[in-house]
Amino acid sequence: MTTQIFMASTLYGTATLAAALDAGCFAPADRRILLVSNNTATPETTPAVDEMPGFDRLRTRFDDVVSWNEAIFPFHPGGWQPRPEDVPMWERYLRLAWGLGDDDVALAVESIQVHPALGVTQIFADAPLTVYADGLMSYGPTRNKLDPLVGTRVERLLHLDLVPGLTPLLLTEFGVPPEVVPTPVFTKVLAELADTGDDLPALAEPALLLGQYLSALNILSPGEEEELHVRMLRGAAGLGHERIVFKPHPSAPARFARTLEREAERLGVGLTVLDTPVLAEVLYQRMRPALVVGCFSTGLLTASALYGLPVARVGTGTLLDRLSPYENSNRVPVTVVDALLPEPSDPAAVTEQRRGMDTGALTSLVRAVGYAMQPKILPELRPEAERYLTEHLDKGARRYFKKKRLTSLGLPGGIPQRLAFLPRSPAARRMVRRARKLRRSLKR
Repeated sequence: MTTQIFMASTLYGTATLAAALDAGCFAPADRRILLVSNNTATPETTPAVDEMPGFDRLRTRFDDVVSWNEAIFPFHPGGWQPRPEDVPMWERYLRLAWGLGDDDVALAVESIQVHPALGVTQIFADAPLTVYADGLMSYGPTRNKLDPLVGTRVERLLHLDLVPGLTPLLLTEFGVPPEVVPTPVFTKVLAELADTGDDLPALAEPALLLGQYLSALNILSPGEEEELHVRMLRGAAGLGHERIVFKPHPSAPARFARTLEREAERLGVGLTVLDTPVLAEVLYQRMRPALVVGCFSTGLLTASALYGLPVARVGTGTLLDRLSPYENSNRVPVTVVDALLPEPSDPAAVTEQRRGMDTGALTSLVRAVGYAMQPKILPELRPEAERYLTEHLDKGARRYFKKKRLTSLGLPGGIPQRLAFLPRSPAARRMVRRARKLRRSLKR
């Protein structure tokens, strides 16, 4: 007997799995289980995937649905991992709880570098792995060094073709081949969800703002994130849109919406704030927005690549500067959106949907950024990164790289070669410490 276990934490990810199954990306199995994990900060108060509108449409692809939260209760999915000596006990427990018996198990997981997916792969230590990526992070490098006992079991990376022609870097250190989930099959699955969300307002062709919750990731302060949403509203209004819909992040506080409402009143535009938890792709089908505005949400690329909707980005420059450390896994998604999509301040580019880069230029940029993020994981990319920086750093690419990072890696654009010894010089460091101490004493 063979059992396939598919792990999902979002409705978007579940739809990706459903499309992959419909497209025949997985071999036949005697049993298919959907393992639902609620990774939000407070899962007790936030609906899980299987409680979201439209889940019942996707449920038909699976024989059973089980909860990872229930299996490991009272631990939180994002903060718990099995101790190595307990792994055999956990596998016996899960096989009993889920009725697996002695079945051969295969796993399909997302975000394999972190828990809960990493913990599940460690428990089923002999299971072959498929990693599926439902967003822009697949185009970036693996966020940290993966245990070879896990990485060498990954057979392929399933991903959506959100940026046609751009090849993912994720898991390339293990030679994992990428495989595209066919776009027509994915949009067909999303069409099954089009009539979900009974409480959605009947609006046609508004400007749609996609909220994100970056303050929860400590990337922006709550006040800065409110201002980011206000900038989205001003950008849409400045392009002449008078009917605007704001889709807040499900975990975002209500005050974000109140700030927007006050600004909409000041600008004299109509604002509708959605409180129904549906996918942005449902809104694309129901409302056919005249414009979609966001920061670096994957929804911007699905709007553009899958539905042909006009899109604009706001705030990516701030994010490129704020993301810390440099290897923050959001860096490649921000880079891709910043490099490709226009800002509302350029009405002609928004109207014509001009792309900032062609596929070849974007590929070179992403590979250079990927190396700068993870030089130990992707050392073979160094020659490409050096060549790219030499040729493009003074042609607008400086915004994607930090001088300190380039210096530490000895890459073009850092401290000049003749001064490269300074960061490693004990004498230079002592002088810097003395200068700082003197400056602090003078301030007193």
